[in-house]
Amino acid sequence: MTTIEMPAWQLVSIAVTILGAFAGLVKVMVMQMERRLDQRFAITDKDSERLRTLEISFERLRGDMPVHYVRREDYVRGQTVIEAKLDALALKLETVQLKGLKQ
Repeated sequence: MTTIEMPAWQLVSIAVTILGAFAGLVKVMVMQMERRLDQRFAITDKDSERLRTLEISFERLRGDMPVHYVRREDYVRGQTVIEAKLDALALKLETVQLKGLKQ
């Protein structure tokens, strides 16, 4: 087996080089992770803004609905009143016609 002899300053410089390379790799990995997190946060912020816009539109729609639409129960009640009035009018018309025929 052969032994390699090196002065201490060379061993220290090799160790510092290896530690520097390792520190550089760690720094690159941390920067990539930060970039990915920034991208995710940007997407999340964009989605939350879109959701906020959608909520505002939905609230505006809910506010406009009573102006533009009639509830089914209200429509049925109104139709019932109109039909009752038409039935009463038809009955009066029929009464007037029968009185006209008798004369």
